[in-house]
Amino acid sequence: MTSGSQAVVLERVTKRFDGVTAVDDVSLEIGSGEFFSLLGPSGCGKTTSLRMIAGFERPDAGRVLIGGDDVTEVPPHRRPVNTVFQSYALFPHLSVEQNVAFGLRFQPVTRDDSRRRAAEVLELVRLRGYESRRPHQLSGGQQQRVALARALVLSPAVLLLDEPLGALDARLRRDLQIELKSIQREIGITFVYVTHDQEEALTMSDRLAVMADGRVEQLGTPREVYEHPRTPFVADFLGVSNLMRAHAIGAGEVEVGGVRLRAARGEQPGTGVVRLTIRPERVRISAAGETGENCVPATIERFVYLGSTTQVFVVLPGGDRVQALVANSGDVDEYDVGAAVTAHLPADALRILTDDAAVTA
Repeated sequence: MTSGSQAVVLERVTKRFDGVTAVDDVSLEIGSGEFFSLLGPSGCGKTTSLRMIAGFERPDAGRVLIGGDDVTEVPPHRRPVNTVFQSYALFPHLSVEQNVAFGLRFQPVTRDDSRRRAAEVLELVRLRGYESRRPHQLSGGQQQRVALARALVLSPAVLLLDEPLGALDARLRRDLQIELKSIQREIGITFVYVTHDQEEALTMSDRLAVMADGRVEQLGTPREVYEHPRTPFVADFLGVSNLMRAHAIGAGEVEVGGVRLRAARGEQPGTGVVRLTIRPERVRISAAGETGENCVPATIERFVYLGSTTQVFVVLPGGDRVQALVANSGDVDEYDVGAAVTAHLPADALRILTDDAAVTA
């Protein structure tokens, strides 16, 4: 990211509420035209960070810059941003068109220009033909699109979205994830998106920041963060991951339950207690007795049928439980619970993590 291309910059911002630190010395640079997500569990500081960008909260320390300008002391209505909340807050007595154009009443535009701009954004969010309807005549997904159009009609430099799909059912959320990303690419403005849903963040983001306890645990593209987690928290929170306690021997080798394995990813400490992680889709299950690098004897504990895939839970010699995600092509149908098998943990999928708090817990 080149200098001057940042739409939003947080410089070491901290926010406390009644002595509790909600955001702790966070620094972020969000690029112009980027779809950026703040991802984490409840209480991690993601919404507070968004509210400081919007101007609804003032940081106790640090600065907020938008488009290169310091807006730390600038009130919300004077910032070039707009916010879409989970609660759509539509005016029930106004039509769709009137709801969308409401903010334009306070700008120097003619009535004809207001109607034209409202029509353009309603076309963008695929609601042309719904102009005269009231909010109660719309589905939840349609109401969400009206709220999005109302924010976009003001042409903000940055659009802030605070879990806007949280009130929708799973199928509609998936559909709107794709639509939101498509709209963002079409209009080219910066989206800053807050969510606790890992699938949303992975599906839509150009980059994301995983937050915990008011800090950024890891920052990167969805692929980088998913495939190369730096801490046990990120590995466990983003998707499903197997976490094992291991002993580092050196030169990328570790010991798990008396079995020596090679781990080609992550930090390479000399010796000592570490955590080892591998994604379920990289674990392979085969017949008992198979030999080779990182082939570990295991016992099948249970199966969970997921439709196109099956989760296979196995127990390794040291007692660690590992799950594999296997396509339903018949490869594991021959095994029963309690059967002896071989779990193959490829070296290029095994990652060493050395988070001290997690290791000593």
